[in-house]
Amino acid sequence: MPSRPALSRMVAAPECLTIVWQDGRTSEFASLWLRDNVPEDRDPHNGQRLIDITDLPEKPRIRSAAAANGVVRIDWEDESRGACFELEWLATHAFGGQRRAELAPRAWLEGALLATRDFAWASLAAAREDSRARLTWLTRLLQDGLAFLSGVPALETALLETMPLVGRVLETNYGLTFDVRSVPQPENLAYSDLGLGLHTDNPYRDPVPGFQALHALIASSEGGESLFADGFALAEHLRATDPDAFAQLTSTAVPFHYRSRDADLYAERPLIQLSVRGEVMAVHYNSRSIAPVAVAARASGAFYTAYRRFAALLRDTRFQLNMRLGAGTVVVFDNQRILHGRTAFSSARQPRHLRGCYLTRDSVYSETALLRRQLAAAQTPA
Repeated sequence: MPSRPALSRMVAAPECLTIVWQDGRTSEFASLWLRDNVPEDRDPHNGQRLIDITDLPEKPRIRSAAAANGVVRIDWEDESRGACFELEWLATHAFGGQRRAELAPRAWLEGALLATRDFAWASLAAAREDSRARLTWLTRLLQDGLAFLSGVPALETALLETMPLVGRVLETNYGLTFDVRSVPQPENLAYSDLGLGLHTDNPYRDPVPGFQALHALIASSEGGESLFADGFALAEHLRATDPDAFAQLTSTAVPFHYRSRDADLYAERPLIQLSVRGEVMAVHYNSRSIAPVAVAARASGAFYTAYRRFAALLRDTRFQLNMRLGAGTVVVFDNQRILHGRTAFSSARQPRHLRGCYLTRDSVYSETALLRRQLAAAQTPA
């Protein structure tokens, strides 16, 4: 169990509370921020806020602060009611404080130097029977973007029976599941013998599916190897080596379009999407479904140069993890981070059949957080 945060020194000023922790970190908490987060202003049952920002004083001033038994009490000028904050809560919510483990992605770039053992593996039996093992597996999935389950029966029903351990299945125009195997005149090239370059699925959909699972039912012994690459790491590599190209791909809206007999899907998004912090939060790349880009002629050269530069990185085998999914193996990966593809195969000589599904992004994060909360509660003395 991680040690509880301990206070070394505390200084209260009218507009700010400063805490120096025993590990040497310093955290500052604005008086208005503290006033905005008074525990008594939340419903005790569901934790939802009972007030709005307009209910607060514009410039609350701290009158005094005292710490005892792991709790800090704040009193404000011109208010009769004070508030108590647990030190652990303050440490968790301090600006620049420790984020949840699953919110700290671990980039992997040199895929050729990796092996599948470098990623999380769990047997289906262990994931079902051992909650702590499942939490470790889920956390690694969210950190690495890629994880594997073994011992899943090679039955068409097994994928949907397994996915509640991971998250909630998303139904699309393909259904709850889809079969990746060769068919005559496919509406999608995934359903052919062709090799597929690295890509993310369904960038033409809004929202883009968060996670994808693929279950190997029949593994080809000749071709059909699965390819994976870390889009976050590749995007950061591009930022470091060609910042102009990176800027182009984060600021140009790229249209994606998919049409079939029962669907007409269209969305626009950059190939590399940034968060408000400027961090890479998603990669959207699918050369099969990209539509004509609406870019001015004078700006098209810069965009296409950047586009080509990124596409070349995706073809570089140094950055790819190449593996054959054995029958009974399920791979789950972040569809907004991990690019996947495959080598060509001949279904006439050796059939290959994967069954896939998509998972909503929030449900996978929620499942991880809920499981962590349940395990923590089980360890807390009554």
